[in-house]
Amino acid sequence: MGKQLERDLGLPAVTAISIGAMVGSGIFILPGLAMEMAGPAVVFAYFLAGVLVLPAALSKSEMATAMPEAGGTYLYIERAMGPLFGTIAGVGTWFSLTFKGGLALVGGAPYLVLLFDLPVKPVALAVAALLIVLNVVGAKQTGRMQIVIVAVMLAVMVWFIVVGAPSVENARFEGFFDGGMEGILGATGFVFVSYAGVTKVASVAEEVENPDRNLPLGILGSLVITAGIYVAIVTVMVGVADEAVLTDTETPMQVAAESALPAVGVAAVVVAALLALISTANAGILSSSRYPFAMSRDGLAPDVFETVSDRFDTPVNAITITGGVLLVLIAFVPIDDIAKLASAFKILVFILINVALIAFRQGSIEAYDPSFESPLYPVPQLVGIVGGVVLLRYIGFVPLVGAVVITVGSTAWYYFFVHRRGGVAREGAMTDALRRSVGRDVVEQTESAVGTDGHEVLVAVTERTAPAVERSLVDLATDLARTREGGVRVAQFDESPDQTPLPQSASELTEADRAFEARMADRATDSEMPIRYGEVVSHDTRHAVVNYAAEIDADTLVIERSTGSGTLLGSDSDWIERHAPCTVIEASNLDHDAVERVGVVTDEGPFDPAKVALADALATATDATVTFYFALGADPAESRRNTTDDYLSELAALCEAPVETQVVESDADDAVELAAGDADVLVVNGVQRGLTDRLFARGADPATVGPEHGTLVVYGASQPGRLRRAVERRLF
Repeated sequence: MGKQLERDLGLPAVTAISIGAMVGSGIFILPGLAMEMAGPAVVFAYFLAGVLVLPAALSKSEMATAMPEAGGTYLYIERAMGPLFGTIAGVGTWFSLTFKGGLALVGGAPYLVLLFDLPVKPVALAVAALLIVLNVVGAKQTGRMQIVIVAVMLAVMVWFIVVGAPSVENARFEGFFDGGMEGILGATGFVFVSYAGVTKVASVAEEVENPDRNLPLGILGSLVITAGIYVAIVTVMVGVADEAVLTDTETPMQVAAESALPAVGVAAVVVAALLALISTANAGILSSSRYPFAMSRDGLAPDVFETVSDRFDTPVNAITITGGVLLVLIAFVPIDDIAKLASAFKILVFILINVALIAFRQGSIEAYDPSFESPLYPVPQLVGIVGGVVLLRYIGFVPLVGAVVITVGSTAWYYFFVHRRGGVAREGAMTDALRRSVGRDVVEQTESAVGTDGHEVLVAVTERTAPAVERSLVDLATDLARTREGGVRVAQFDESPDQTPLPQSASELTEADRAFEARMADRATDSEMPIRYGEVVSHDTRHAVVNYAAEIDADTLVIERSTGSGTLLGSDSDWIERHAPCTVIEASNLDHDAVERVGVVTDEGPFDPAKVALADALATATDATVTFYFALGADPAESRRNTTDDYLSELAALCEAPVETQVVESDADDAVELAAGDADVLVVNGVQRGLTDRLFARGADPATVGPEHGTLVVYGASQPGRLRRAVERRLF
């Protein structure tokens, strides 16, 4: 186990880091640019952006108390949606936070020029290098510095608001909504990045003392404080300065201060702006460096990022490499374009954060036990998801393309790096939530199939059907009809050559037909339920069977399984399976009187409802036991095992017969072999071609083939579509 991080960040440091990560370019640089889009309604844009950030803040506060580990956004999305999405979130957020740190340093240059005549890039590089060293020395020192910076910055901002408020002119707010909804939403998306830092502190959750209390208080408290300050400051800025001046300057805060504060106040605002931008860059390095650290611990990034300094208790390599990327950005990359990219991706990440919380709530991850729960769930999360999607519509084309590039690059990294190292044997809560949803749907369908009344069962035989086989088929049909309060109809299908006229009267029946009627008469007399029977003569048996099933509105068709032209319907059975208007059951080697154990096997998703209903009906009639055999594969995830156990328990509760379950932590071949060795009758699904091939010797394992057991192959008339089947196979 690698060296652990020290928990030494209290509530003041948590709040300061969060506020410091937000207050920067969002208020000192962006208001003038946003005002070009929305006019005076830029005030409302800042408020709306804060409202749309709140759901992600609530979601992240909850998840942070359940998983107070380094990694933040990456960790939650990875645990919720799986390693692939975790890689995308981790790589993308790492870059976006680093980009925002670079933007803060370069964006502070115009304010710096107001005080000193210095070259921009060398100073920005020097400040960046200093911040990197401070982060390597330790988060405690970083947190203490952040408290000082934030305290000074907030004091100046409050001074600006209190002194500037009396100078606000109402006339400057005329035509508040003239920019229209498109302008407001565009400005909201543009300034959204101003609040991005609210959840950054979660990425250092592993270093927070008493995280159950301090994380939610720090995150939500900092959001409320910052949103209030933003709205108040922008209101004063719009109310004291000309719109044309604000939209034509790189230092809008300084311009507004000149209209409302004395000279010393203007100087204080400039100093506060520099401190704010430095604190934003500092928080960016602090939080972004924890993403590769957390990813390396999960096997999604090289091990070099996992190293923790013995001297400083910080992830020194992750900080150093992150700092190197920041220096390259400052020196060579156009920061404005990258900032827009970071904003768009941040909206996407916040959408995923809200989806992640829903996944955790709906899944069955036992370790997920938050001490703080998002109120009014899932309303805030749905608002955050929909609001984020709407904002993306107005964020611009180029940033979206950039986000796609980052996503594709992250995906490529996952498959080329992680998969080559054997992958990550872990699934997300979203997968488990989807599995549970699919499982609930299948259980409901099974309950309907088991409890259906008025079920009409048709048994199709020919004059070549052996009497013992005919008896077993009728017994099976009777079992099905009895449990569903239905009826049984037995039809003998005789085929007449095309040139031979069809018989017109009973006197033309053959000796085989008369023998069939005699057997059915005796069976009907002995049966506790009505059995109707008769002969159907046609020139085309397969069409006759399908047409007759449709004519009597049969729910199930029972036939002998055909393995060649010498049995029952020969090769026509495949055609009947595909065209029958009802469920088709093919039986082979069925000794109804000897049934003690009925095995139900699946290797392609959950158990088909028709199979469960058939197995339960047969076992109930014969006082047998039903056993469900389910192959989970080697080393299944704990969540998958738990969900499978719950699903099998719900299936067992639906059955009247005694039920056992066999969860095989291996592949389907082992499950089939186990079932074939244990059961007297196997119930399988006809769409499982690989499984039926193994059972009936088409390249099968000889251990699973032979007369030792009967087999019932079910072809459901309402099988799920290919997409649904693919989803079921993937999840189960």
